[in-house]
Amino acid sequence: MERKVFRSRISVLLIIILLPILLPLVMMALSGNIFNTAFYILVGTMLFIVSLFSGLRYEIANEKLIYSLWGMGKFNCPLSQIVSVERSYNPLSSPAASLKRLRIGFAKGYKLPYALISPAREQEFLDALKKANPDVYIRVDDKKGWWRIWDWDI
Repeated sequence: MERKVFRSRISVLLIIILLPILLPLVMMALSGNIFNTAFYILVGTMLFIVSLFSGLRYEIANEKLIYSLWGMGKFNCPLSQIVSVERSYNPLSSPAASLKRLRIGFAKGYKLPYALISPAREQEFLDALKKANPDVYIRVDDKKGWWRIWDWDI
């Protein structure tokens, strides 16, 4: 089986949410109204979060779906255990740097009921998943509209 690697989609919306937190800190540091140590800790935390966003990878290889962070902490599940893929905007903590996600449903009795992921090249990911496991039920709609801010994801 051919190995396919997909990076995580990074949400513009999440960056917009994090920006107002960082911007006042920078302004206070420039005006001298904040302790240098606290500023560096907060900026370091923000940089750490951004590096987490950019390090998420999803891989379809060897009959498994694998997701990892910078090549460490790999989680894998057999493709045969995946029964469905659906669109989700669930904000629960997950290995996804976007709110526009795919909900991967696993077979009953598997250690997890589902996983939330957000591959950047979503259609290519779905095609590779369907090719590797033709029994997967895929229901991912992409309704467009001016009210759908979720479509801002890159």
